[in-house]
Amino acid sequence: MLAGPSACYAQEFRALGGIMQRFVQLFRRHPKLVSALLLSSTLALVFLGRFLVQLIYWSGHQNEPVQAWMTMGYVGHSWDLNPRRLDELAGLPKPVNGHPKTLAEIAKERGVPVSEVIAQVEAAIAQAKAMEP
Repeated sequence: MLAGPSACYAQEFRALGGIMQRFVQLFRRHPKLVSALLLSSTLALVFLGRFLVQLIYWSGHQNEPVQAWMTMGYVGHSWDLNPRRLDELAGLPKPVNGHPKTLAEIAKERGVPVSEVIAQVEAAIAQAKAMEP
């Protein structure tokens, strides 16, 4: 007979083996039901993972200073404002075919310095924040 920590691990392994045995029996009796359970559990874990990644990322990226690489969607998300409203206030184009442009791309198309576009966006942020209740 084993003594000490090895005995504890052996008991846990036997208990796990019993659970797996029951699971296999259940799968043999109800393969569609168990498959649906595994698929739905996997999907739930995927969506939970995505949610947690976004939660962790955005909790550290609130009110980020506006930079040339940002899109209006990113700016809006960071400042908790509607990006389309910011587009209107700053006089910037809306995304075409779902492809948002960076502030640098917008400045290049207009033939103006990026700092000018960033100043417009910052003014729009201040204006939108002032309009909030």
